[in-house]
Amino acid sequence: MSQKTAQTAQQTIGKRKTSVAVAKFSKGTGDIRLNGVPIELVRPELLKSKVLEPLFVAGLENYKNMNIQLSAMGGGYIAQLYAIRQAIAKAIIANTHDDVQKETLRKAFVKYDRHLIVADTRRCEEKKFGGRGARARRQKSYR
Repeated sequence: MSQKTAQTAQQTIGKRKTSVAVAKFSKGTGDIRLNGVPIELVRPELLKSKVLEPLFVAGLENYKNMNIQLSAMGGGYIAQLYAIRQAIAKAIIANTHDDVQKETLRKAFVKYDRHLIVADTRRCEEKKFGGRGARARRQKSYR
């Protein structure tokens, strides 16, 4: 990869549960691809609109000349969706060079949905010995 390409491309990571998403911003024609597929072909429509929320909050017209390549792996569909949203929001903030505008965007994202910027650290509690699940214990029948 040449130095010129490395300077113009931004790569950010979003995480949710066990899924990880990577968003790569680069100069281009406004093409958005998810795992190599154009975003227009993503179904259902609700998921597509959810993925594009960070762009709508930041102002879609500002990113008409940027190509966005998204890749998501691990977890389920919804966890991947939230990881992609987070990666896009972080990439938008990383692409902003003005500190005042960067802070304004960050506040707008947090006001709209805090998880666009901040990762959700909740995980499934693991099963422990002596029972069927994380908290359930075997019942005693002699009392």
